Amino acid sequence: MAALPDIDGASAHDPLLCDSSPSFLAQIPRSVHRALGGGPVADVLLWRRRNAAVLALAGATTVWFFFERAGYNFLSVLANSTVLVVVILFFWAKSALLLNRPLPPLPNLEVSDEVVNKVAERARVWINRVLAIGYDIAIQRDRKVFLQVILSMWVVSYIGSLFNLLTLAYIGVLLAITIPAIYDKYQEHVDQKLGVAHNVVLKQYESIFSRGQGRSTNEKKTQ
Repeated sequence: MAALPDIDGASAHDPLLCDSSPSFLAQIPRSVHRALGGGPVADVLLWRRRNAAVLALAGATTVWFFFERAGYNFLSVLANSTVLVVVILFFWAKSALLLNRPLPPLPNLEVSDEVVNKVAERARVWINRVLAIGYDIAIQRDRKVFLQVILSMWVVSYIGSLFNLLTLAYIGVLLAITIPAIYDKYQEHVDQKLGVAHNVVLKQYESIFSRGQGRSTNEKKTQ
């Protein structure tokens, strides 16, 4: 007689049999670098280009300090900086012609069709996602998506009432440059905790949804 397969041992190694476990997401290897696009931006966010990451963090901190704490106006600083750059380039070009020196090393100031197509493609994907969410709420009457949108907008509104736009953008930069790196380093532990939290939230949502359905059925019976 052939020996029966060890179900417990197979379930520990087969991802398809572990689909219902809370730590299923933690057993799926995922590349954070690939999820972020796999380009130089992903390298900076994951601190693989440490100098560029430090420079981005220092630049964001400097901009936030100048416009938020020092009280500078964005338009005036932008105009003065533009005037300063134009004056420097003008006198550099004039002196280069007089002294037979090379001209300022300016890049090709032109946006290629490839860049425009990539930006338009990414914008189209995000617009279609927003339209799909609106379709699910307005046409499909998906209560889950409706509650998720309401909760997300409430969180955004609450956070926006605590900070202004510049501080909120600075916090976004800090989170973008720290959270992906931390998640990439402790991915397995974070996925396990998120799986447990997701199951708890899902159980609470199902209990609230079942109570609402029970009340509606009782009201229909009384009518």
